[in-house]
Amino acid sequence: MNQDFIEKDNISIASYFYISGFSGIPHMRYYIFLFFVYIITVLGNSCLMFVIVTDRNLHTPKYIAVFNLSLTDICESTAVIPQLLDTFLFGNQWILYGLCLYNMFSVYLFLTIKSLILTILSFDRLVAICLPLRYHMIVTHRSMLVIIGASWILALLLTITGAIFLSRLSFCKVIVTVNSFYCDHGPIYRSACNNNFPNSVIANLFPAIIIGFPVFFIIFSYTCISVTLFRITTPQDRQRATKACTAHLILVAIFYVAITFTYAFWSFINTNTRIINLSLTSALPPMLNPIIYTFMTEEFMVSAKRLLKRRFIFPSRK
Repeated sequence: MNQDFIEKDNISIASYFYISGFSGIPHMRYYIFLFFVYIITVLGNSCLMFVIVTDRNLHTPKYIAVFNLSLTDICESTAVIPQLLDTFLFGNQWILYGLCLYNMFSVYLFLTIKSLILTILSFDRLVAICLPLRYHMIVTHRSMLVIIGASWILALLLTITGAIFLSRLSFCKVIVTVNSFYCDHGPIYRSACNNNFPNSVIANLFPAIIIGFPVFFIIFSYTCISVTLFRITTPQDRQRATKACTAHLILVAIFYVAITFTYAFWSFINTNTRIINLSLTSALPPMLNPIIYTFMTEEFMVSAKRLLKRRFIFPSRK
């Protein structure tokens, strides 16, 4: 493909980027399974959101956060999987400059929001177990909506800032190759030939905000929760409190372990290993989240069964 430069404000903007991705990895056609992952993700999270909206018993601050997590999972999968399939199964590895910026913005926006919502859910568990008598005073519908709204605003500000600084880069090469499965910020800014120091700062600062602080807060929260659990004398109460945290802990482990390892040791990891790890980390957790919440959260299971019986098995007769 021929590629020209667009001159704008003395900045050379490449018309296209080439998404190289999985170079040298055989059997990439098996990535078609991500199409079914995407379908399950959309259906599973849509059902989760439907149950939360329909059942009044789930109209609580905690499930406001869970609803937003499901919405973010759908948006994240929509930003990642269709582009990934189009790129590597249908060979459309060229992407327009504007679409590349939009793709990067979308992926990082929903990644950031998801990380912040998981942090909010850990705060919810922290207050519920460590300060049970004050829970309904601290965690209200209004406070939860304010926190989630602030998270969306913070995520928008961070991703818009990253996109603006990336748009100020100038590219000297005729073909700019992006060694990733999407328009990844790191490979793009390192391909620029003008001053990329601001983008370098962003590349190091933003992961600390998006991943580092949430991981630190979640560890702190569950340290406090563990101390509180040891002080609970009744085995039944301890088991109930532990079960209430299990689903969230699994979601946290699935999301953070792989992505933290990748970003912490990216310079020591093979490019293909990094790409495969990030692609699966972006695609699989959104599918698993509704499954985990459905089968490991008792109150949600009760609501789902009640709704199923009322709407489909024993519908009211008019």
